Amino acid sequence: MEKQTAYASSERRRLEVSAQTHGIVCAHHHLYSSLVRGMPAPKQDSKSFLDILNNIWWRVDAALDNEMIYWSAMLGATEALMSGTTCIIDHHESPNCIEGSLTTIAEACKTVGVRVNTCYGVTDRWDDNQHLHSKVSPLSEMTSAAKRGLDECDQYLSAGGTGMVGVHAAFTCSDETLTAAAELAKKHSVGVHIHVAEGVDDIQSGARLESLAQDNWLLIHAVHLDRYLKGRVVHNARSNMNNSVGYAKPTQRSNKILLGTDGIGADMIEEARIAYARLREFDVSAEPTTVWQWLENSLELFPGAKNDVVTFDYDFADSPWHAAFTTNMTAIDVEVAGEKVLVDRQPTRVDLAEIRAKANEQALRLYERLT
Repeated sequence: MEKQTAYASSERRRLEVSAQTHGIVCAHHHLYSSLVRGMPAPKQDSKSFLDILNNIWWRVDAALDNEMIYWSAMLGATEALMSGTTCIIDHHESPNCIEGSLTTIAEACKTVGVRVNTCYGVTDRWDDNQHLHSKVSPLSEMTSAAKRGLDECDQYLSAGGTGMVGVHAAFTCSDETLTAAAELAKKHSVGVHIHVAEGVDDIQSGARLESLAQDNWLLIHAVHLDRYLKGRVVHNARSNMNNSVGYAKPTQRSNKILLGTDGIGADMIEEARIAYARLREFDVSAEPTTVWQWLENSLELFPGAKNDVVTFDYDFADSPWHAAFTTNMTAIDVEVAGEKVLVDRQPTRVDLAEIRAKANEQALRLYERLT
């Protein structure tokens, strides 16, 4: 009886210091990156962003198989849920496991209870002989790998999957491939989800995409974008700092700004805090409401999140001025489409310990392939 009373008292205190928000959206994620944390450092030093892509990310992409993709998505989606993120816009690449990869990601997220919009990032950097090229001539012919990537997007969307047409970046695609991706997106009445001018190696992307971009496109990073392009710009503050590519200056663009993580988890409140700190370094007069509006803008892509309910263990969690400076608030309970998918910080549909164990197994398999 004493234990029950103590529990009831604890529960009352918890509710007294909690606040509810709607579901949160991560506007740009790479769910497969969930397996990369803790992997051995590459043998080659990376002195530029292109080195980072060559030495780390493009090697990871090529090593992925279906089981790795599934468990990385399970882990990423579960951790997203535990931070109050109920919707993920994912960008995927696995050149040696293209067919069916988007369905695998969607099934994993559905199992956890998180909504996902995913796509396959087509690229011509893998030629027809599976040789990797850091840069691709705009005049090159579309490769078979790019065609397979477009086919994966086409089949996934045709089957009713929620997603977009993905493109890695203009500097790894021919003009033929960029045009084909834009046409496929129009066919399905969706946008193109593409990295744009993240580094200086993609400085020509604005000129190449200007005649193709549409209002429903997602333009990721836009750090070195030299002109206005139609579409929403997705800012990834922490990733840009981590890769030392520069500051995107999102407040100086007329596009609607959204917020993503570029694969560094899906804790969007933490991402917003970092984005705000970076913004303040650029403009000391900036206010937290600017960055929290970027979070709100993502609801246009996932309107269902407005009806999701996230309960945080902080009574001012719904205030940007509080949330921007309160680093220890966490999600307690989450409801998605009326279902409680997180209760007392634990997922209800899946076993967190099992997911972490399975994901660790796949991470070790991935590391072996990278050595």
